[in-house]
Amino acid sequence: MRFLPLAAFLAGLSFAALAQPTAPPADTPIPPAAGKTKNLTILPIPVLFYQAETGVGYGIGGLLSGRFGPDTLTRASNARIQYWRTQKKQSLLQLVHTVYTPGEKYYLNGEISAYDYLLYYYGKGNNSATSNQSNVAFKLFIVNQRVQKAIAPKLFFGAQYRLTDMSQIVAEDRADDGGTNYFYRDRRLNDRERRGTTVSGLGPVITLDTRDVALAAFHGDLLDASVMFNGKALGSDYKFVRYQIDARHFQPVFSDKTILALQFLGQFHSGDVPFRELAGIGANLGGTLYDNANLLRGIYEQRYRDRQMMMFQAELRQHLFWRLDGAAFAGVGEVANGARDFSLNGVRGAGGAGIRFNFIRRDRVNLRLDYAVGAGSQSGVLFAIGEAF
Repeated sequence: MRFLPLAAFLAGLSFAALAQPTAPPADTPIPPAAGKTKNLTILPIPVLFYQAETGVGYGIGGLLSGRFGPDTLTRASNARIQYWRTQKKQSLLQLVHTVYTPGEKYYLNGEISAYDYLLYYYGKGNNSATSNQSNVAFKLFIVNQRVQKAIAPKLFFGAQYRLTDMSQIVAEDRADDGGTNYFYRDRRLNDRERRGTTVSGLGPVITLDTRDVALAAFHGDLLDASVMFNGKALGSDYKFVRYQIDARHFQPVFSDKTILALQFLGQFHSGDVPFRELAGIGANLGGTLYDNANLLRGIYEQRYRDRQMMMFQAELRQHLFWRLDGAAFAGVGEVANGARDFSLNGVRGAGGAGIRFNFIRRDRVNLRLDYAVGAGSQSGVLFAIGEAF
């Protein structure tokens, strides 16, 4: 869980207020201007956080948002880049993008990330114990790219390629119990999984996207379904198939200033799946694996992981005043080894509340600060650009 010092948050708000002129809400039609229209906005954003396993992290991020041309019917695209480093020498360099080409003829969604990272490992399964918490450091390189073509209004079909390369895995012994790191004692892990692995997959994807704005929808739906085939022919060390469905709905309630956001996400696997590629629930699973969603904020990243996963979350977003919004959210989810292993007794919950500061009114780019609590984890504060889903 990440903790953001208040000073950094206030500095970000001040910078955004100075950088952005007053603009009408995104639903207001933009009349044609006699002069040159600014379609793209670039904002630098400071990164500052704290995690128990990494210490203080610091760096810089940037956001590019807008439309590639004068067509205001084409939804806004965005690209985000960030670099940070921590006291214990972990680092991340990441580029994430969502692009609608002019006329929305193509929908491009992708991620390129390079991690030198350390996470807590708790084991596999929905009942993994907190006492199993163990440090696992690794290097991870991810390339995840989608190219989809419009086959009907708001309906896109295409292909997705995903490469993950995990190397230099180091799991130190736990000092508090005098025993070997649980990463080496977990009976559901084999020796092959504990070594560096490469996973490479390709498959079809179809997306129905009627959201008005991708980063912060007021109304519309997203229905995304994909199948990913991983195998030796593509250079993968493991052969397995991933099936994923992501369904989201957005609508005003009570008034146009109150938005209800709903999401269901299911991920299912067949074949030989290494631990890093298992389905998981947790707070920081952004990027294109989950279409930039944060799953069950308040639960540590992949605190629970297994072959199958289902989760549902809801958020109520309320405009307050000026550029400030409030939000309350809650969700439930579960992981299981097989489809028959899901049960109501195994459901894990999380929830919380937060505030939003609108960086760019034209494209509804929000700075998000959430306080969240969840099963099997400590509470914490999360800071990010854009809504959680």
